[in-house]
Amino acid sequence: MTAWRTLATQVLNGTPLSSSQALDVVHADDDEVLALLDAAFRVRRHHHGRRVRIHVLQNAKSGVCPEDCAFCSQSLKFDSDPEQYGMQQVDQIVEGAKAAWDKGAVTYCIVTATRGPHSSEVDVVCEATRRIKETYPMDVCASLGLLDAEQARKLADAGVDRYNHNLETSCDHFENVVTTHEWSDRVETVKQAKAAGMEACCGGIIGLGEARADWVDLALALREIGVESVPVNFLNPRSGTPLEDVDKVRPQDCLKALAMFRLVHPEADLRMAGGREVVLDQMQPLALYAANSFFTDGYLTTGGQGESKDYRMIQQAGFEPVIVEDGPERQTPATADDTPSGDSEAADRRRQPSAGPAG
Repeated sequence: MTAWRTLATQVLNGTPLSSSQALDVVHADDDEVLALLDAAFRVRRHHHGRRVRIHVLQNAKSGVCPEDCAFCSQSLKFDSDPEQYGMQQVDQIVEGAKAAWDKGAVTYCIVTATRGPHSSEVDVVCEATRRIKETYPMDVCASLGLLDAEQARKLADAGVDRYNHNLETSCDHFENVVTTHEWSDRVETVKQAKAAGMEACCGGIIGLGEARADWVDLALALREIGVESVPVNFLNPRSGTPLEDVDKVRPQDCLKALAMFRLVHPEADLRMAGGREVVLDQMQPLALYAANSFFTDGYLTTGGQGESKDYRMIQQAGFEPVIVEDGPERQTPATADDTPSGDSEAADRRRQPSAGPAG
């Protein structure tokens, strides 16, 4: 058995985890999961304490993506019947920011289903960001697909703090998941965002039919790029997509993956993202020993378990949400109904099935 706490000490002393050590983590026996999480928690606690950062997503353009990402029901190439609408107006995106603020978000994420943004869509996000920043002391993250240098500069100048573009999986496995663009295109977009002055939010999905070695390759690629935020999604297969019949990854293995990502990315904002409620299920609280952030109030087109249960999970596990004290008074979110929003009839009408993952 590897001395997992020794790996934590190594990382805290400034020596990065090696590829072979990362492979040891993801191939660990199930009996060692708690020991792995203990090691990951030592690193997490050093850099983030017991704090949990809450993020909220805004699906600003839905169901009209021309790409063929095999996990995603927002692709026009698949028979998955998501809700479809074009780019939202500035007022709608700003209204979403108010709702995110009221839910205690420290980061508001504006996402569009697209290969890359039109210039008019960049202008909408820029204007919305400027208006949001005038009122709410939240970080703004944009996820608009493939970017060029000029678009990245405009977003950064408008005040966008982070840009999200996930690599999704390893370079070797990517061609089995996406054929309409290259893995290198995604890497270039992340580099353009960083060059413009934005932080990079970049992660992937566990459960695309890949090997565990692909998790390690992805983590190491992200480290080489120097990303500041790492969302780890867990595939909840969507009807009508090529991956609809893929088996979900076991929660124990998801926890091993999260522990590995924490040890490879000791300082990062590591997020348990889309699919956590379904794939991790009752083991979600254990993920907080590695991850220091998550999305509440659902994902792009699927509901979550509701912010009431999310906040209760944080507190009962002995963690504490990060609360931004400045800014306008928050309205108390409607959390009296503890029914998981992903299971409620209203949520099903509002959010048609789509790819569970969201960065």
